[in-house]
Amino acid sequence: MVIEHIGLSSVPLSLAIATAAALVCSAILAILLKTGLAWRLATDIPNARSLHERPTPRVGGWGVVPTVLIAAWACAPDLWLIAACVLFLAAVSQLDDRRGLPVRIRFAAHFLAVAVLIAVYPVAAPWWCLAVLSVLLVWLVNLYNFMDGSDGLAGGMALFGFGAYAIAALLAEQPARELALVSAATAGAAIGFLAFNFHPARIFLGDAGSIPLGFLAGALGYWGWRSHAWPIWFPTMCFAPFIGDASVTLLRRLIRGEKFWEAHREHYYQRMIRAGLGHTRTAIYWYLLMLFGTMIALAALGLPIVQQWMVVVLWAGALLGAGAIVDARWRRFYSTVQAKGDVNVPK
Repeated sequence: MVIEHIGLSSVPLSLAIATAAALVCSAILAILLKTGLAWRLATDIPNARSLHERPTPRVGGWGVVPTVLIAAWACAPDLWLIAACVLFLAAVSQLDDRRGLPVRIRFAAHFLAVAVLIAVYPVAAPWWCLAVLSVLLVWLVNLYNFMDGSDGLAGGMALFGFGAYAIAALLAEQPARELALVSAATAGAAIGFLAFNFHPARIFLGDAGSIPLGFLAGALGYWGWRSHAWPIWFPTMCFAPFIGDASVTLLRRLIRGEKFWEAHREHYYQRMIRAGLGHTRTAIYWYLLMLFGTMIALAALGLPIVQQWMVVVLWAGALLGAGAIVDARWRRFYSTVQAKGDVNVPK
């Protein structure tokens, strides 16, 4: 990876696209809030599993998704299928936000979008590899939905993750201009969303935003790997904090025989907030983790392949260590709560 390979002509355009996306997204959300339409479209009512205390509209997707689709239509015609799948998932997820859909219908829509993506843009691999890849992509589709529970968290992951995609696409030996522009637009839209979502949040992402963002993380990652913009480990490392938290939590719940798709408060970020760190400090800690991880991922692109995988393994170990620290803090907090006789704090 050397300096002459950088798509310098696309850097100013990428920055302009990101800036425009931030302004468009924030303008849409401001209008939704000012007109009161945000509350009529979908509102999150606090319950025993919530981390917020007042009803909050969950319409962040109404700002993020149209912004990304406009950018894809204007700058990346080759990614039309990804844009179409994003629109499809946003529509299905909006129905879920408004009325609630059965789990089987939601997951069927996710599998359909992933299956279409791989069928239209295949890679030369055995069928079982494609099957495993499909399952992993469906898991990525749901990551944002599982992790969209703390002020500023999902928007921050989109900013750092898609920002890293944009940089890597420009640094590729054959710069992937369309991939860089769509990634930059998504990162910019995340900034516009964060203006309303950082603590105290006035808007949540909602399924209509979280599901399309999860799909974009997987689909653009797949596209970049397929077009040789980056190796297969790169997308995983860019979104590793979300992948690690959601995956470990899922495994714990499956081992206990619980339904992983049901609402709960066992994610690491949820335990950090409940143990006293609060939304702001939790978001800042996660931002530092996201920033450090994406910087390492971008630096590792210039290393030999064996060293790249060593970096991936080391970062996975570091994340597991961070999780162990959160677990230890939570056990101390919960023991203190139990000692005081507060039986109303679920574990």
